[in-house]
Amino acid sequence: MLKTDRLLGIALTLLVAACGGGGGGGNSAPPTSGWVMGVFEPSTNFDALCVSPRSGIDPATGDPYPDRPGTVLNQNNWLRSWTNELYLWYREVPDINPAGFTTLDYFEELVTLNLTSSGNPKDRFHFTFPSDEWFALSQSGVQAGYGATWVLLATLPPRRAVVAYTEPNSPARAPNVNLMRGAEVLSVDGVDLVNDNTQAGVDILNAGLFPSAPNQSHTFGIRDLGSQTTRVVTMVSANITSVPVQNVTTVATNTGVVGYLLFNDHIATAEAALINAINTLQAASVSDLVLDIRYNGGGFLDIANELAFMIAGAGRTTGQIFERLEFNDKHPNSNPVTGQSPTRQFLSASVGFSPSVPPGTPLPSLNLNRVFVLTGPGTCSASEAIINSLRGVNVDVIQIGSTTCGKPYGFYPTDNCGTTFFTIQFRGVNAKNFGEYPDGFSPQNTTSTGGVRIPGCSVADDFQHALGDPAEGRFAAALGYRVGLTCTVPPSGMAKAALGVPMPADGVVYK
Repeated sequence: MLKTDRLLGIALTLLVAACGGGGGGGNSAPPTSGWVMGVFEPSTNFDALCVSPRSGIDPATGDPYPDRPGTVLNQNNWLRSWTNELYLWYREVPDINPAGFTTLDYFEELVTLNLTSSGNPKDRFHFTFPSDEWFALSQSGVQAGYGATWVLLATLPPRRAVVAYTEPNSPARAPNVNLMRGAEVLSVDGVDLVNDNTQAGVDILNAGLFPSAPNQSHTFGIRDLGSQTTRVVTMVSANITSVPVQNVTTVATNTGVVGYLLFNDHIATAEAALINAINTLQAASVSDLVLDIRYNGGGFLDIANELAFMIAGAGRTTGQIFERLEFNDKHPNSNPVTGQSPTRQFLSASVGFSPSVPPGTPLPSLNLNRVFVLTGPGTCSASEAIINSLRGVNVDVIQIGSTTCGKPYGFYPTDNCGTTFFTIQFRGVNAKNFGEYPDGFSPQNTTSTGGVRIPGCSVADDFQHALGDPAEGRFAAALGYRVGLTCTVPPSGMAKAALGVPMPADGVVYK
């Protein structure tokens, strides 16, 4: 299984390497490991016993790191017990001897292998992050890169990689680079991205597209949208700060003003940006909202909660459940991580993620009875919670785009010894007690199987227009739907890539 979502499965050799299990010895560990099948000590017995203890202050807590000298086996025993205590499907995890594995490889074993009703893996969301990188990313959206989000429309030769969007003031927006949506990447550091299928070539492509640190220089062959020629640009990676809310705009129509906003990440800095966006749209007296979350893979649920309230307003949400968290059967009535109630009411005031928005600041609202959401396979987790929670309080959610990723689950990112682990710990259900969408939400006329059908139109991603352009395929479909136009033949759904490997027709978003 892939250990990071930055890697590209763009060659057969890499796909084979990525599909193997955890390695390292399985159940062949020596008897000195102390492992007894089915017997679990409390995870706190192994907490912060580290091969490489950290020193100094933990930026996430402001306290000294709790790390103490330990072993790989200590770290693995912590994972084993922690999984047994909190993993939503802990009964489906084989109890494997923790000795003989690296910690990251052992973590890959601690996951259910069961499938959804449509044949997808039940748990596709099991991953890790270096803790310092996760803190920087989750708090301020900082990550090494160029500020370009790539979409792979074909992951095996002949491949196709395009630009989905770029971040302001990033290397991708530099005057001598100026990458725009729809531009195609044809080569990286001289390697043919479209056709090269060697392991050496794949390694170069991965290193160039997904730099591991700032100040790495790579050269790209780019064909701009509408151009027949290729230009060569050089970008130097930097610490990129994500701008989670972009393109806040309005469109005047004969039936009222329609608001549009592009929302890409549920990170801490989104709180103030969303409040500002809603204030702007409120001042414009919008009668409808088009919320573009096609590339939003989720993040903080409280951000989703705040935005859902700001769309629906107090009339529909006061006293209502935004989401109730359901943990495993060891914790039927409480949140085992926080000790608080598992029920989350709609938030009418800010949590205080952003310094410019003190906790308890009243949130503005549009008081809408319906919302149009633009979705794709990268619409996931907290973004799907917005859809589900609004449907729970009878807001009409009209879905334009393609099937979402299918993650009605969540986790509390947990650090141990410098690695932050993400393992599914709860399922979220709305005010109508619904949360069963492991294959995502699908527009009503979608032709592919899977996904909970909701009103709307299946529309493929349109890389020929800028995001927020009323002529862009999904935005245009939303504008048409609201005045009674019918859906066209759905071009979106699932397609077969090279060698019969299934992938979304809209491609795979790499963030």
